[in-house]
Amino acid sequence: MKHTHYKSKYCKACGHITTERDIEGTQRQYCNNCDYIEFVDPKVVAVAIVTNTQNDLLLVKRNIEPAFGQWAFPSGYVDNGEAVEDAVIRETKEETNLDIVVEKLIGVYSNTGNPIILVVYSASQIGGKLSPGPESQDVKWFNLTALPKLPFPHDNKIVDDWMQLNDR
Repeated sequence: MKHTHYKSKYCKACGHITTERDIEGTQRQYCNNCDYIEFVDPKVVAVAIVTNTQNDLLLVKRNIEPAFGQWAFPSGYVDNGEAVEDAVIRETKEETNLDIVVEKLIGVYSNTGNPIILVVYSASQIGGKLSPGPESQDVKWFNLTALPKLPFPHDNKIVDDWMQLNDR
């Protein structure tokens, strides 16, 4: 999937029209009036690897793109000013109706050319009743030996890293 950033036509600092210019080898929006250079921030996604008392993993059947209709980990964008740990708790609640406690950082994952940065935490269920939220068609616990094919590039590495951190 190709990722593109929105290019602002107007300078955020002074309001004049910007042009595209090579800045240190990267095309960026530049203001000739005030010398402002626009650096586009990446998008941070919080991901939860949630386990229950049987050490099953929680997956959601996505009701949105990308990967509509496929099983994936609860996840979503971190809001501006929100702590990543709070975002992973919020997103898990929104998608599964479960309350979780964040345990530890599994890893941070990114690819060149993709503005998405994944921050992945292990977590445990502490409350709630499992049911799909608006962004989920279904939610289900899966035994580690029976995981469905996961849709995103880093998913298998995330599972491997989680297993290594938990001596599995």
